[in-house]
Amino acid sequence: MYQNNYLIAALSAAAEGRGREVFAEVPGQVPVTFGGLFAGAERMAAALVSKGLQPGDRVAVQVEKTIEAIQLYLGTVMAGGVFLPLNTAYTTSEVAYFLGDATPRVVVCDPTKAEEITPIAEGAAVLTLDGAGQGSLAELADAQTGFEPVARGADDLAAILYTSGTTGRSKGAMLSHDNLLSNSETLRDYWQFTQDDVLIHALPIFHTHGLFVATNVALLSGASVVFLAKFDADTIVDAMPKATSLMGVPTFYTRLLKDARLTKDQAANMRLFISGSAPLLVDTHEQWEARTGHRILERYGMTETNMSTSNPYEGERRAGTVGFPLPGVEVRIGADDAEVAQGEIGVLEVRGRNVFQGYWQMPEKTAEELLPDGWFITGDLAKVDADGYVTIVGRSKDLVITGGFNVYPKEIESLIDDLDGVLESAVIGVSHADFGEAVVAVVVRSDPTLTEAQVSGPLAKSLAKFKQPKQVIFLPELPRNTMGKVQKKALRESYAKLFA
Repeated sequence: MYQNNYLIAALSAAAEGRGREVFAEVPGQVPVTFGGLFAGAERMAAALVSKGLQPGDRVAVQVEKTIEAIQLYLGTVMAGGVFLPLNTAYTTSEVAYFLGDATPRVVVCDPTKAEEITPIAEGAAVLTLDGAGQGSLAELADAQTGFEPVARGADDLAAILYTSGTTGRSKGAMLSHDNLLSNSETLRDYWQFTQDDVLIHALPIFHTHGLFVATNVALLSGASVVFLAKFDADTIVDAMPKATSLMGVPTFYTRLLKDARLTKDQAANMRLFISGSAPLLVDTHEQWEARTGHRILERYGMTETNMSTSNPYEGERRAGTVGFPLPGVEVRIGADDAEVAQGEIGVLEVRGRNVFQGYWQMPEKTAEELLPDGWFITGDLAKVDADGYVTIVGRSKDLVITGGFNVYPKEIESLIDDLDGVLESAVIGVSHADFGEAVVAVVVRSDPTLTEAQVSGPLAKSLAKFKQPKQVIFLPELPRNTMGKVQKKALRESYAKLFA
């Protein structure tokens, strides 16, 4: 019944004839069937349309992780809308930019934030959805009866995900129905997901990994999920005997390793552990194999490209690498408009159906990074070895990835530099066993009495917690080259063992 909607038709196909079978086990709740999932999505779609949603309109969403939030994602696409998920940790001032830029027709937020969000909603309808799946949106959806999906094709937009640059404004990556579907189908097949799988879904659903990789792959394969509102080591370890797979960020694995119950026997039913969104330390890889008998499969992707490379399902999963280009995805390593020799470091570029449509209302930025022949310049530095394995060795931009979340130093530096008593600052990422990288601020004081608390305190009011520096270091001056450019590489080297 969904055949006119490109993405929804595919996501629902594996559920046909299986409406009464369980899609999601949610701790403390009644299991959600495939039929119940899509019936709820239809009601969500009808609710959005009742608030004026037209095909191509954006639906901005900042809510806790619930089945209802998944139904909202599916319902938005079903109604022909463009889903715009926002990190639940973003402050109101951060959200204001996204709403002003994307001009959504509907904004959905937690009831506790409705009063703050309404004045910055740019006239959009503001609805609420809480961590129990209740709120004005749920009430509106409950009053609806069915929905005929809006026709959408492969090239129509399905989502916009914001990804900041190291300088300038945040950029909205436009993802089409085919961007999402083609990549999820590739991952389903490459990682061999079937309806016999049970995926432990503990990732947040406001970014690519949890929403488009975990959720879409499970739906496309007809797999079921153990649906957790957030990471919880006890629950994940308890779930392993009845589950087959886990998708996580490196922080998941470092924390699970601290649980004494994690053994080969406990993980015996599991067939696949996947890690992404941040670099996985070789030490974590080796410890995991020793404890569980499983080698973690590490992959690589970006908001703009979905997933581009993966270690093999069958074959050697090589620690420290992100494997090979996925089927249908091309990668090349470039420098100065030419490809570098094998084994040499250059900027990773990606081409394929997975690559996004460009940046929302930023044609100049799109032209800089998405070339006319379809190659996307990722900004990540990489090399390819003799066996074809891709290794990410650094970033040409100063992006910090902490706990799977992207942090852009310029945003934090601007706030620090505005503080009384600060001359200048540099924000870097430093290796951290738990988070992959930790945010560290290096500050030059104009007032020698300035304390760490006087720097970190104001930042807590303006920044999501994951962006806040784990430590503030004071130096008499920042290292610079002969051109006066701050040498962040030297700072990273100086403090490489800060959290060792």
